[in-house]
Formats: sequence, C-alpha cells, structure tokens
Amino acid sequence: MSDKHLITTAKFVSTMFTPLCVPLLAFAILFTFSYLSLLTLGFRLVVLGMVASFTIILPKFAILLYRKMNGWTLRQASKRENRVVPYLLTITCYIACLYLMYSLAMPRFLSAIIMAGLIVLVICITINLWWKISTHMAGIGGLIGGLIPLSMSFEYNMTWWMCCAIIFAGMLGTSRMILRQHSLGQIIVGFFVGFFSAFCIIYKYTLI
Repeated sequence: MSDKHLITTAKFVSTMFTPLCVPLLAFAILFTFSYLSLLTLGFRLVVLGMVASFTIILPKFAILLYRKMNGWTLRQASKRENRVVPYLLTITCYIACLYLMYSLAMPRFLSAIIMAGLIVLVICITINLWWKISTHMAGIGGLIGGLIPLSMSFEYNMTWWMCCAIIFAGMLGTSRMILRQHSLGQIIVGFFVGFFSAFCIIYKYTLI
C-alpha cells in the first residue's frame, strides 16, 4: 500500500469513529441486543434522538462555530492549547443531557452511560492542560470498558462485540499515529483513561 493510500485509509478510520458517537453507539447496542429491545420503537427512537442531539449534534455545531469564529483549520483546532474551549462546550452539552435524563427519571444504567462520557471528558480536559491526550482512544476505551459491566448486568454475551471493538481500537490508534496526531504514549494513556473511567462508573450504577 502506498503512502497516499495509507494516509487516506487512516483518515477514513479516524473520521469514521469520533469520541462523540460513543454514547449513541452504546445506547444503540443496548436497544438492539438486550431486553431493552422489547421497548416500543417510538420510545427507543426518542431516547436515541435525545442522546444524539446532546452528545453529537449540539457539540459538533458549537465546536464548528467556535472554530469558524477563530478562523482555525482542523489542524490548528487540534492543537493542545486550542482544545480547552471545545472540551468545555462538549462537557456543557453532556451535563444538559444528564440533567434531562434525571428529570425524565430514566433508569440509572442509562444515565450512567452519559455520566461515564462526562467523567472521561473531565479527565481528558484536565490532562490536556499539560499534555495532549487522544480523545479518540479515550472514546473507544470507554466503549470497551463500559460494555463489560453492561454485559454482566444484562447477562448478555458480548464477546464478539468486544473482539470487534478491540480490533478497531488497534486500527484507530494506528491511524492517529499515521496522521501524526498523537504519540504512542498519548494513544495508550487515552485508551486506559476511557476504559477504567467507563468501567468504574457503569459498574457502580449497574452492579452495586
């Protein structure tokens, strides 16, 4: 594979998975492969729409607007010192989603998914003040870490999901390094921040 094709593939993998899509993906897995699939289609679509709005659409719009106001390119926006405000905008959207879920008396294990995403973001922004960390890897690490207690709680075998997620995590980490967005250390730290944060939060809300 030529360098051009390698970079194109790396960009595709990196774009295909963004940290913001993790909560929606987790909800989609639960609503499809657990007993939550017995809920009415209308209810599931409303919840998915709410999650998508607060964790993907609103953060992306706010970050895009902020980037345009500053006249930054994507590469400029990815610099460590320029990531603080986008993190804060995303955290604000997550807090609003969590508040809405509590107001609607959603089950604790559903709120825990948003809470886990929020905690991962807070840890990432804290580390980012001194050192750039991979939020892409924090996202996929959080997905893997969150699937473990959820599979235990719902007594559902997610072995294949776990295997696919781990393989994709390797592809994603490699892609971020090929694109020179992160070092190996930033990739590894990002993954384990997401993994342990999501595992601990969701374990607490589902199994304790």
